[in-house]
Amino acid sequence: MSRFLAAFMAACWAVVLCAIAQPVSAQVWNGDRARELVERATARRAQQLADTALRDYHATAHGNLTFLAQVGENFPDPPKVVRSDELALEVYWRAPNLSKQRIVGRRDTLALPTNIAYHQDHLGIVQNNFPSIIRIGEGDEVRDVPHPLSAAGVGDYDFAINDSLSIRLPDRVVRVYELRVRPKDPLQPRLVGALYIDRSTADVVRMAFTFTRPAYLDEELEDISIVLENALVQGRFWLPLHQEVEIRRTGRWLDFPARGIIRGRWEISGYEINQGLPLAVFSGGPEIVSAPARELARHEWHGRILDSLPSDVRAASDEDVRKVQEEARALVQQQALARAEGASLSARKVSDFVRVNRVEGLALGAGAGFRAGAGIVPSLRARYGFSDHVLKGRLGVALRRGDGTGIELFGARDYRDVGDIAERSTAVNSFAAQEFGSDATDPYDVRAVGLAAELGEHAGVRWRLEGSWEHQDSLRIHARPAWGSYEGTVPARALHEERLVLGFTRPAPVMLAGFETRFAGQLRGGVTQALDDEADSHGSFARAMLGAHGEQRMGGGNLVIEGTLAGLAGAANVPPQELVYLGGPVSGPGYGYHQFAGRVGASARVEWRSSVPFVGLSLGPYGKAPARATLAPFATVIYSGNEAPFAPDRAGWYPAVGMGAMFFFDLLRVDVARGLRHGQWTFSLDVTRDLWPIL
Repeated sequence: MSRFLAAFMAACWAVVLCAIAQPVSAQVWNGDRARELVERATARRAQQLADTALRDYHATAHGNLTFLAQVGENFPDPPKVVRSDELALEVYWRAPNLSKQRIVGRRDTLALPTNIAYHQDHLGIVQNNFPSIIRIGEGDEVRDVPHPLSAAGVGDYDFAINDSLSIRLPDRVVRVYELRVRPKDPLQPRLVGALYIDRSTADVVRMAFTFTRPAYLDEELEDISIVLENALVQGRFWLPLHQEVEIRRTGRWLDFPARGIIRGRWEISGYEINQGLPLAVFSGGPEIVSAPARELARHEWHGRILDSLPSDVRAASDEDVRKVQEEARALVQQQALARAEGASLSARKVSDFVRVNRVEGLALGAGAGFRAGAGIVPSLRARYGFSDHVLKGRLGVALRRGDGTGIELFGARDYRDVGDIAERSTAVNSFAAQEFGSDATDPYDVRAVGLAAELGEHAGVRWRLEGSWEHQDSLRIHARPAWGSYEGTVPARALHEERLVLGFTRPAPVMLAGFETRFAGQLRGGVTQALDDEADSHGSFARAMLGAHGEQRMGGGNLVIEGTLAGLAGAANVPPQELVYLGGPVSGPGYGYHQFAGRVGASARVEWRSSVPFVGLSLGPYGKAPARATLAPFATVIYSGNEAPFAPDRAGWYPAVGMGAMFFFDLLRVDVARGLRHGQWTFSLDVTRDLWPIL
């Protein structure tokens, strides 16, 4: 079995390395056909700006500008809406190149506290597929990037015809070339992407691009992706139809798994051509201006602002934007799109710096990462417990691609929790453990060396593979709380283990029976050798876990259904640290923490969430908490095949009922529950589970 596992792992790593390599298909750069098309498109673009047939136009634009946040190591979950603005514009243009945009309607909603302020050019659309010099964020984010179809910039880029496509319009079929664009010098501020050019007229039909790293003036910018689509108006003029922009930021000095995202979506319609717009329309002030507050308030909206958001805004990444990013990485050297090299303070969550539990007591830690170039990222994390007097840490060297895939060689000494489900945020658990002796962790000692691979997203599912050689052992209580006393630790067996873990998660929801459903799971197996003198000291096991969360809006509230199922197969001497543990505020409210332990276990919850009046709270520059709260009555049930000698209850079903309440943007949650079979009253107070990955 050991040789089989080693061979299987070697095959897996071979597949990983092949996936990471991903050779780029050959392109004919700067061929005669491509150069001829570029010359025609550049000339056509210059001609359009002086085209006397198009003297002016007026149009309307409707847009959503949304600020989102994404948290957690490797950003496993879709981003959450923090603030959303809905805008209505009057758009004016007059030859040769006069542009004016007037905001005639604007409303916003705050889902989480923020003091974000948008650049003025984020509040409007892009005219004429950008001028000859491209600026983003009023020049604070991107500045002085030459347009590839401008007389001054055409010589800065390489071009290749990638494909010929057809676009069906109501009265005709338009054939376009996909023209790929990359900079001649990727270390200069340039764009990278694709232009879609009308084969017959050389008009720009579509642009999809991002920028090289030197183009970004803000060091916290991760990337900016832009998609511009045009429509054929009056059968002659290609004018703006649909536009998207995505701006992603992460911290520069602290490598921390939190990301801010600005997404803009615009639809432009209602064109009126050559109506004789007076010059007075374009005189004075910036290009984008706002109507007076009274006029903005009179604008008629339909439905709630969050209901008007495009369905894919909450996705991990828009499909068109994701394609832009992937194609850009294929067109240029990865380091041209990568963030600047250098060292930074690193942490997966706040509790990497400070935490408290019954084994370590107060533990302080820190981490550091270094971007060495060529995708090589060494990292180090360390933590010291002042009660157990043990130094824990992890040293790794990773090879990472810009799309998040990569492979890491690591060595670690840490305390691993036996639970499949986190029952409490680490930050709140530290307070509860220190003050009241309530520690919702069940750790055991792990010393390991291994390989871990991020395999990327396939068929909407994100995959991670890890193989390791480990020494495991039990832990003792070393700390004392301010009040009360700690319960004992899990009786983990001392052993050597060869371990293989395949984890998967579905970041974007899939519709199942009307519910927006997300799921995550894990398959793992191992070969163990106990360090005692028992005759059956060798063994093997296989284990599976699947968790799902589904949500459906019904009437005036949301129906939430979630559950977890886990099972273990193996010899009779399977170590206790591999059993299925349930019980606690999440998996089993109304029952004790990890009250149930066995080879099989399941937990299910049904919850109804509805909004009720509550006291509002001013947060100064961060907005105002709404005068609403959310009530969430729920029912849960646990099934456990209790087989562990230390499990106090028999195998069977254990139901419970309870009431939850969420306050202050639903960031704070209080639960009271009662177990209905050998249960008890339980009370829990914690922050929203969305924030647990960084706490």
